[in-house]
Amino acid sequence: MRIDIKPLSVNQAWKGRRFKTKAYDKYIRDVMHLLSPLKVSNDKLELEITFGLSNRAADIDNPLKCFIDVLQKKYNFDDKMIYRLIVNKSITKKGGEFIEFKLKELNHE
Repeated sequence: MRIDIKPLSVNQAWKGRRFKTKAYDKYIRDVMHLLSPLKVSNDKLELEITFGLSNRAADIDNPLKCFIDVLQKKYNFDDKMIYRLIVNKSITKKGGEFIEFKLKELNHE
């Protein structure tokens, strides 16, 4: 299905200021600490992510923005360079949640 409409950015969708929660600040610190060093190209990128979630009802897109924002902060790239995004959801036991990802230069086609 295709609809011809300009996509709306998060910034256009919210009025006023938004503030990060303490949980989000902790998440940023924790993820930044857990991420291994990685050299990221300045070219078009492909990001493949698997979210291991214990809640079957969790939306696959909910964790995307926060995680991508941390990636760009850690690896010093602009997420506008992500031209292909592959997102997977895997159900795991409570306490076994995870994020697995591959960030690489997009093969020129």
